[in-house]
Amino acid sequence: MSNVGHHKTTIHVSLDLKYTLSFSMTIVTSNIITIGELARLSGLTTHTIRFYESVGVLKPNGRAANGHRRYHRNDVLWLEFVLRLKLTGMPLAEIKQYADLREQGDTTLQPRLTMLKLHRERLVTKMDELSECANALDDKIRAYRKMIAKAKI
Repeated sequence: MSNVGHHKTTIHVSLDLKYTLSFSMTIVTSNIITIGELARLSGLTTHTIRFYESVGVLKPNGRAANGHRRYHRNDVLWLEFVLRLKLTGMPLAEIKQYADLREQGDTTLQPRLTMLKLHRERLVTKMDELSECANALDDKIRAYRKMIAKAKI
């Protein structure tokens, strides 16, 4: 068996964005991974990955002879970005629109930039609102601590 044309690459990625953005770097020693491996890396179920495919957000990079989906490094990186968009509150319809633009190539760089800038503006607004809420909670916590401390005297 010849190794001509078969290159192993090491893909350093981590996708577990389900609850946190702190990544534990995962190493995949292959230039192609399966849907199961992608699910394990991402913290998503294979069903969710297939759903993302069905709505056009994710596309497998071909299939093996047995029909199983195959994903490459760029697919993993793309899914990581999609999950960041989702985590930051971008609606699936907008993620799909962005994915459609991305698939059209560099001629859509400006509309993609516009989409990301708008999303970032909404994200900053939401972060400011959440910061105000956190400050209100801090005030209430301080008030309760004072009341509890007074009650103990």
